[in-house]
Amino acid sequence: MSSVSDWLNRAQTSLTDSESPRADAELLLMHVLDVNRAWLYTWPEKPLTESQQDSLDTLLARRIEGHPIAHLTGVREFWSLPLRVAPSTLIPRPDTETLIEWVLDLDLPDAARAIDLGTGTGAIALAIKSEYPAWSVEAVEFDADAHALAKNNAERLELDIHVIHGSWFERVVGQFDLIVSNPPYIDPDDHHLAEGDVRFEPASALVAEQSGLADLFHIIDHAPDYLKPDGWLLLEHGYDQAKAVCDYLRQKGFVNVQNRCDLGGNPRISGGQLPGVPE
Repeated sequence: MSSVSDWLNRAQTSLTDSESPRADAELLLMHVLDVNRAWLYTWPEKPLTESQQDSLDTLLARRIEGHPIAHLTGVREFWSLPLRVAPSTLIPRPDTETLIEWVLDLDLPDAARAIDLGTGTGAIALAIKSEYPAWSVEAVEFDADAHALAKNNAERLELDIHVIHGSWFERVVGQFDLIVSNPPYIDPDDHHLAEGDVRFEPASALVAEQSGLADLFHIIDHAPDYLKPDGWLLLEHGYDQAKAVCDYLRQKGFVNVQNRCDLGGNPRISGGQLPGVPE
C-alpha cells in the first residue's frame, strides 16, 4: 500500500490538466482521510488502507476526467463557511466574495432586510447573515434540489435565513434594504461553457439570453418595486458586462451606480441605489 506522500506525489503528477494539481490532490486526501492539511505534512509516511486507496483512486480518476473538486468532496468553502455543494448548483467562487465585501461597506440599518435572488447553495445569503445576525435575510431559488440544499446549509450552519422556492421575484413579498444576486450571465455561445468546472455545472445557473444579460436586466427591471428608498441592488456579472449593466441601472433610475473588481482585476460586481424620498 502507498503512504500519504506516495499517493500525493502520484496524484499530483497525474493531474496534468489541473491548474492546481497539488492542491487538488491534498483536498482529496483530506476528504477521504477526514484530516486537515497540517496532518498530511505531519504524517507523510502514514500508510493508506486498501479502502482509503481505492476511494482516493476513484476520486482521482474522476478529477482527471474534469469533475470539479467541490463535487467530489461535496464541500466548498465560501466566506469561511463550509457549504455543501451538488451538481444541481453553481459552485461558489472566491470572486463572489467581492459582493460580500461591498455589502460590508454599505450604510444600512442595524436591522436591515436583505434578499439573495437565485441563491444556489445559499452562499451569498448565508455569508451576509453570518456578518449581520440581526438582519432579516431571505433567499430565492427556483431549482428544487438547489432549494433543498440551501435550506440544509442554513440549518447545518445554524444561520437563520428564509429560503423561498420560486423564480426571481414571483413569490417575494414586501420591500428590502438590499437585493443581491449572482444570476446566470454567460452567453449561450460562449466557448468557456465547454471548459473547466462549468462543464459539470447546471446550464440553468450559468446561461442567459441576450448575450447573457436577460436575467440581469429582468432583476433590474423589477427591483425598484421591492426596494425601500435608499435601498441597494448589487449584481454579479461577466467580466465584459459592467458597462451594459451600469448603463441599464442608470436608465432604470438608480443612482450612485458603480462597480467593483474581482480578484483578477475584472469589473465583476455592479450596483446602484434607489433614490430616497424627497425632503
